Amino acid sequence: MEDETQRKPRILCLHGFRTSGEILKQLVLRWPEPVVQKLDLVFLDGQFPAQGRSDVEGIFDPPYYEWFQANEHFSEYRNFEECVAYIEDYILKNGPFDGILGFSQGALLAAALPGMQAQGVALGKVDKIKFLIVISGAKFGGNKFGMPKLASNAFSKPIDCLSLHFIGEKDFMKEESVALLGAFQNPVVIHHPRGHTVPKLDDKSLEIMVNFTDNIQRMI
Repeated sequence: MEDETQRKPRILCLHGFRTSGEILKQLVLRWPEPVVQKLDLVFLDGQFPAQGRSDVEGIFDPPYYEWFQANEHFSEYRNFEECVAYIEDYILKNGPFDGILGFSQGALLAAALPGMQAQGVALGKVDKIKFLIVISGAKFGGNKFGMPKLASNAFSKPIDCLSLHFIGEKDFMKEESVALLGAFQNPVVIHHPRGHTVPKLDDKSLEIMVNFTDNIQRMI
């Protein structure tokens, strides 16, 4: 019988705004086999069909989805509570999951979930989130994004959750991604030269990623 300690970390992956789980899967699976083969990755589509044009039209095929909606200034949100409930329901039916990976809107959401769970306002019916992989992330309540009511205390205390953050030198979210680091205890960071994307891994990034996956393997 396979040793239970050697099972792959199971990760729920949350895609970017007006994209899809399939699109995120294509991007993540460009990572080298030494990383991908160590992880059990599950890619979920957002609950809501895209309510406008997608930036990836003509690059990736539809359909496209979004997790929740916001006004032009990101000061008011719609369907955020429904989004969190949808994720919890999916975990209940398809879990358990050890950690969460998020890109862009999915990363904004993922970064808030451990704090919301610790505060007892979200994901109360599922196992504690053990780690995060945050790609082009940000935090609610920062300079760019307002705070959904449900997430109002998500960052009130330093988040004790192992985290790996991808920050792009040319990413329009770079400043927000850097600011997010301060919300976590001992965040691990991969800097890359590209923009708002899931980057391929160079040798240095691969080394950091392999070390991180080894750490979460030991933790679970």
